[in-house]
Amino acid sequence: MILNSLGRYRNIGLLILRLGIGAMFVYHGAPKMLGGPAKWEGLGRAAGIFGIDFAPVFWGFMAAVSEFAGGFALILGLFSREFSALLVITMIVAAGFHLNRGEGLFGASHAVELGIVFFSFIFIGPGKYSLDERLRPSRGAVRVVQED
Repeated sequence: MILNSLGRYRNIGLLILRLGIGAMFVYHGAPKMLGGPAKWEGLGRAAGIFGIDFAPVFWGFMAAVSEFAGGFALILGLFSREFSALLVITMIVAAGFHLNRGEGLFGASHAVELGIVFFSFIFIGPGKYSLDERLRPSRGAVRVVQED
């Protein structure tokens, strides 16, 4: 069956996932990044639900950078695990924000789903078609050799 042979294209699948999610995060992060201090302050206030109510402009800026730069990092496959960790934190805050507003799991589901994707990227890595793999290949990683 054709679906059984698709396993050999795992790295292509990771590339498609990185490109798609990365592009959407650049798209959503750009207005936040370009919004300036007023926008960053609004974003940073979301961290208040976790008791972080100091320096909202800084925290908002960090959220904007993690989304915008993190999107580019995923597209390139550069510092993928590091940016994925930052994006997990951003998605935790976003999910908490929606839950705190009374939107329930339905309102927070997008952030929860993306948080799961980014958490998975921490373990999976960016795959073969990435700058991470070219610049700092995995040491001691088990390589699966597939026969055609």
